[in-house]
Amino acid sequence: MLGLDKKDIVRELREQLLAIQGFKRSVIGQDVPDFGLNAMAPAFPFGVLPLGAVHEFISPTSACATAANGFVAGLLSTLMTNDMSCLWVSTKRSLFPAGLTYFGIQPHRIVFIDVRTDREALWVMEQALKCNALVAVVAELGELSFAQSQRLQLAVEDSKVTGFLHRKRPRRENTLACVSRWKIRPIASHTAGNMPGVGIPVWEVRLEKIRNGKPGTWYFGWKDGAFISIKPQDATVIKVPKIERYA
Repeated sequence: MLGLDKKDIVRELREQLLAIQGFKRSVIGQDVPDFGLNAMAPAFPFGVLPLGAVHEFISPTSACATAANGFVAGLLSTLMTNDMSCLWVSTKRSLFPAGLTYFGIQPHRIVFIDVRTDREALWVMEQALKCNALVAVVAELGELSFAQSQRLQLAVEDSKVTGFLHRKRPRRENTLACVSRWKIRPIASHTAGNMPGVGIPVWEVRLEKIRNGKPGTWYFGWKDGAFISIKPQDATVIKVPKIERYA
């Protein structure tokens, strides 16, 4: 590190630390895909969403689960460029594949696997994360342990595949080895000029934890194939009854 000033030395040490912790080093370069989450840049290590890592999403209700699936679909639309494919495994799939076209994703580019138990979903996800022919793997399930999440994180450190672990109504929000934890809530949207109809998808995006980053809350919508930032004063979070249950 001879010839480097103090800032360069600190940056180099941070890059080495992130590499040790399993972050994909290429996210530091110029080939980082633009997810349109610029408002969240200060929250991410080096200002970009970590790739080649496992991100955890927690949904306490079915409305939140639908919102989280939509938000993840927005991320996938950027990741799945150059005809890259994704695998989506779930114990109770609620996603309507044809709806992915709204996010610019052709459903046939996603391999859907439906299983009966969380254990089966975890096994499928771990095996898929080892396959570098995939750009991402999404798993919808409920419960898993820290040790099980460690296996997932270890899998992506070699393959550099990005994993999205979507936990629906978990009995407890235990600590996992994932690099981040998110909670996505739906927000009531409005049409232009308050005309009758359904507006664009809008979400409250809460980043509860992120390794080497800064948690916080942001508001985003999806319009014209991209995320758009929403001002907090314009956001109206939809409140879902606590008695709601999955079918």
